[in-house]
Amino acid sequence: MPVNIAITFLVGSALGWLACKILKPPPHFRGLIMAFCSAGNLGNLLLIVVPAVCDEDGNPFGNDRSQCRSRGLSYSSLSMALGGLFIWTYTYSLMQKSGKLYHKMQSKSIQCPADSDEEHLEGFKAGDEEAALPASAGPDDEHNEGRQIEAPLLSCESDVANNKGFWVNLKEAVHQLVEELMAPPTISAMIGFVVGLVPWLKSLIIGEGAPFRVIQDSLELMGNGTIPCITLILGGNLTQGLRKSVLKRMVIVAIVFIRYVAMPVIGIAVVRAAHGVGFLPHDPLYRYVLMLQFALPPAMNIGTMAQLFDVGQEECSVIFLWTYLVAAVALTTWSTVFMSILS
Repeated sequence: MPVNIAITFLVGSALGWLACKILKPPPHFRGLIMAFCSAGNLGNLLLIVVPAVCDEDGNPFGNDRSQCRSRGLSYSSLSMALGGLFIWTYTYSLMQKSGKLYHKMQSKSIQCPADSDEEHLEGFKAGDEEAALPASAGPDDEHNEGRQIEAPLLSCESDVANNKGFWVNLKEAVHQLVEELMAPPTISAMIGFVVGLVPWLKSLIIGEGAPFRVIQDSLELMGNGTIPCITLILGGNLTQGLRKSVLKRMVIVAIVFIRYVAMPVIGIAVVRAAHGVGFLPHDPLYRYVLMLQFALPPAMNIGTMAQLFDVGQEECSVIFLWTYLVAAVALTTWSTVFMSILS
């Protein structure tokens, strides 16, 4: 499953990058588009869809519904934990770069014209005061005027000309990696993996006779309430998508095409090839979850990151609106196709 999720991010990023090259959106939206094409809703949506499929009559995953739900919840929980690691590292870095680029463009567009206008007004005032003096402009004056004209341009381009050294860039990269790994979802996923993989820790918390079973009950209680809360937040974000945005319609169409046409087809090919080689078990439910990871709508955490870095918030709402509207039909269609392939 980690390799499958990595493939979804790799293929989605490549297709998003190709869409940016063809459609040429504003530079600070390119990371946003790549994030929407690569990061799927690997968390709460799978926790809703997979158990619901197990409860349906005639599903290809066995007649024992309780066992199917148990395995489905296990696969969905693993997908949520691994997806959180990828989203809060790779997608986080994409959104952070887009935010920095956006604020850099905004600061330049505000500061540079303001500086040039002030110097322009000062030049007019000086010209009005000296208009009555019968003095001719010499070569030194012309040289000074040229320097005054070039000053705003140099001040605007000073940031671009400032090249950082190798060690400074390496230090910033390490600091960014540590910052991404210290995100609360990443730490929670790591703690969950440690508890699940270490037998004596697992026996202390998980199980009917565990001495600290109250921790599992408390986490399960909070987790059950998190799913409807996230769904409500999704609905609130979708209502903001009715506003206008500067993104072209073709960009939204490209994201929808990548997420619901190109990615599922690639997912079927990847999973069937891996199963044919012998990398996957014979459990059809596990392969169904792997295929479903390619057909999910974008991750809700992208909107959180857009608000965190103050970039493309309205555009995120518009993209969320259309992708989740199409997901109501696309997810049902592809789920039927996946089950027909596995049956």
